Amino acid sequence: MTDVRDIDVLILGAGINGAGLFRDLCEQGVTCALIDKGDFGSGTSAAPSRLIHGGIKYLETGEFRLVAQSTLERNLLLRNAPHFVMPLLTVIPIFSWWKGIPAALRTLFGSTTAPRSRGAVLIKLGLILYDFYGARARVMPRHRFWQRRQALAEIPPLTPRIVAAGTYFDASVTHPERLVLELVQDGMAANAGSIALNYTDLTATDGNTLRFQPPQGPQIALRPKIVVNAAGPWIDRVNRQLGLETQLIGGTKGSHILLDHPGLIRALNGRMIYFEADDGRICLVFDYLGRALVGSTDVRAADPEAVACDDDEITYFLACLRNLLPGLIFDQSQIVSCYSGIRPLPRSDGMVAGLISRDHSAPIAEVVDGRAWPVISLVGGKWTTFRGFAEEVADAVLARLSLPRRVSTKDLPIGGGRNFPADPMVWAKHCERESGLSAARLLTLLGRYGGRAGMIATLEVGTAPLDPNGAWSESEIAWIATHEQVEHLADIVLRRTSMALTGALTGALLLRIAIVAGRLHGWSDQRIETELQATRDELEKRYRIKLNG
Repeated sequence: MTDVRDIDVLILGAGINGAGLFRDLCEQGVTCALIDKGDFGSGTSAAPSRLIHGGIKYLETGEFRLVAQSTLERNLLLRNAPHFVMPLLTVIPIFSWWKGIPAALRTLFGSTTAPRSRGAVLIKLGLILYDFYGARARVMPRHRFWQRRQALAEIPPLTPRIVAAGTYFDASVTHPERLVLELVQDGMAANAGSIALNYTDLTATDGNTLRFQPPQGPQIALRPKIVVNAAGPWIDRVNRQLGLETQLIGGTKGSHILLDHPGLIRALNGRMIYFEADDGRICLVFDYLGRALVGSTDVRAADPEAVACDDDEITYFLACLRNLLPGLIFDQSQIVSCYSGIRPLPRSDGMVAGLISRDHSAPIAEVVDGRAWPVISLVGGKWTTFRGFAEEVADAVLARLSLPRRVSTKDLPIGGGRNFPADPMVWAKHCERESGLSAARLLTLLGRYGGRAGMIATLEVGTAPLDPNGAWSESEIAWIATHEQVEHLADIVLRRTSMALTGALTGALLLRIAIVAGRLHGWSDQRIETELQATRDELEKRYRIKLNG
């Protein structure tokens, strides 16, 4: 008989909301178990637009509290995770001076149809409000306006149909999946009694004890005081496993493509273009690790297991780019990868998908006969606000456990954000003399591991690269395989690194990584072959990546 372990809180789902709550509660001395049926950050949290933003478009729907929280959380992340989150100058092309005001007023007062043709006056007002709400913990400049001549000089391929352009700062996140992992690691470091398990299935519950099967070893049995359902678009399915019938989620699908397009990257020059497509939908394009990331769609979808970017979405993205940037050529041969996810938005029948609130809530199913613990479901939210959402839920959990808050996460660095150098170039030059690695390589490691980069660099001295470009070393992959709860080959190439998404992964490199990971994990030759095939299948099916070799 499996021994039953008593814990304070069980969190089901290790995406950004679950991981953020896990870290917060562990910092308060609460004993937690964080469990996911897949890898950490492998669901919706792995498919964002890779932005940390205040949500300027939410001003249209009157969600001023959400904008205020989002801009604050953006500013905090720029400080707490400087290795992953960095400022992003954003340009809004404007196609008229006065259009859109009546439609915007209708939307503000509850219209369920999307506004179109946002003119300069409306955008100027929005940017003024955005600066106002972003004043707390401000770390970036206020907005500016470009006249048509300046906009076309700054971005020559831009359509001459514009009349002006607005500019403002938001932020991007380079490695969202790693940020999720670092939250998990921070939680375990803060509370030795807590556990975090990936690839672990919920097999049974009697309303008192929950039983799980981890990837290796015997089943584990947990008896929590509180259960938190942080399963994102799977929330209603997980609640069903817990004996609850809910209809909390009405998700929408968001797809993105990444292009190998040096001309577009040069034109962007480190900026994002945030633009209105001809049908009124909002799209974006920016330089993500040397590729042009284009997104995103917003259509209703229900099955997170089968979600993928389809042909119609790709055609739509390319058409939008051609209309926006007629000075450049776009075609499908430039695509290096595609990805898609289901946003776990609140159920909202009859509303245009783009107008469904991105705010969050945490409804509670109280204890009933046959279920000894309340279930808190984390509904909605956006990537940027995960810390604030976690803080709200953690405070509610602490109140139920009659425990005080010990630590605020507001100014708490995340993972490699600790000991991040004030001047990265000075740090790189100093480490270059000590390690013998180039300053460029050291800055690459700093962008992947933050304050831990020096330790990774020490391991790398004298080791050979795994790829011809020297982007990945055997020692770096070995560290990932042994220290970051890797269970499968896909974990390394899709979530612990960005190599697959950015088109840097080849068949030969995948094989070398499989051999390194296999040696460290004791995989048989058959297991290595199985991992290779499973990874190739996932890359092709979910990301439209077909490896050479």
